[in-house]
Amino acid sequence: MSTTSPITGAESAPGAQQLARGITATWWYTASAVMFFEVIMVLVWTTVAFAVTPGSVIALIVGIGGLLWCASTVPVIAAYRHRIDAEPGVRWVPLAVPAGVSVAFGIAAGAIADSWVLGIMPAAQFLVLLNWPRGVRLRLVIAVTLVLVGAAFVDASSGGPAHDAASALPVVYTLILPAMTVSSLWWWDVLITLDRARASESRLAATQERLRVATDVHDLQGHHLQVIALQLELAERLMPRDPDAGMQQLRAARASVDEARQGTRDLALRFRSVPLSDEIANARDLLRAAGLDVVTAIDADADRAPASDLGPVIRETTTNVLRHGGGTRARLVLERTADAWRYEISNDAAPGTEPGREGSGLEGIGRRIAEADGTLEILRGADEFTVVVTVPVRQADAG
Repeated sequence: MSTTSPITGAESAPGAQQLARGITATWWYTASAVMFFEVIMVLVWTTVAFAVTPGSVIALIVGIGGLLWCASTVPVIAAYRHRIDAEPGVRWVPLAVPAGVSVAFGIAAGAIADSWVLGIMPAAQFLVLLNWPRGVRLRLVIAVTLVLVGAAFVDASSGGPAHDAASALPVVYTLILPAMTVSSLWWWDVLITLDRARASESRLAATQERLRVATDVHDLQGHHLQVIALQLELAERLMPRDPDAGMQQLRAARASVDEARQGTRDLALRFRSVPLSDEIANARDLLRAAGLDVVTAIDADADRAPASDLGPVIRETTTNVLRHGGGTRARLVLERTADAWRYEISNDAAPGTEPGREGSGLEGIGRRIAEADGTLEILRGADEFTVVVTVPVRQADAG
């Protein structure tokens, strides 16, 4: 069942999964572009061979050999995908077969078509696809391009395929093939580098957030503990000669303990608050992992909803479905009405489920929502159980 949101018009998938799919799609685009360049070159040179000697088997040999050469470069292109994870340099042993096919096709096709450009092109393409250390590929592309240019002059002077304008077009395409291939691979390298930088930035942000939490906890607890220690020390000194004053300091120390506890709870609540769109995404993933078909409908402005009120409700109702639902499908909705936020979760009840088995969690939800001036509605049908919670729109949320 689809999980596309009818309100936003797009699936509320985690950002990391979307980025991973985008990177994979970009790689397939890059690899297919390189393969497209190679296949086009084979077709062009096959056409040239057929035009030079119509009705002969030369064009057939060039075409079939060219397709085999294109197939041999597939493992080389696939290995390039993980070049950043690999050690710098070229591992020649796994590439022995593609290298042999490239050289063999170049020699055979070049000799048959009487073209030095065609003879050098497969080996040149194989070389630019390899995992060279940083800075080597640019010099290699320049070198192989110059070699191909020299081979084109040799062909032109000896009456080969580059001697007239009509036959020179395949030669021009061959000369720019290394540059086109490397430019496609360069875009892939840029994307991978940006993705690595994004991941590093995310880890750094998480580390900084943990340091900030640790600093806040240290400052909060350190201050209160120091005050409590001073109050208890003063009470110890006052007790022998002024019990009333000592008891007053003890009561002050107890009040300081309560303040420390409350401050810790407030701090934990502040750092545990997450956008409600993420809360619902997490609930959806949890229910889906339990085997349910889940549909979500999340308002585009869901992050403006009061997370402190609805976040615990989402978690509790999700747990309630897992514990007592027993069905196969669920639906989660978070939408903005005229003056309130409305959260709804419904699931199909398993056959034989008795009413009232949802546990005491809904009672806690009712108390929490009542404190927020909201409403809780429980709907029990023959085969469906629905919980609807509404919370008034606050002025800060409406802003």
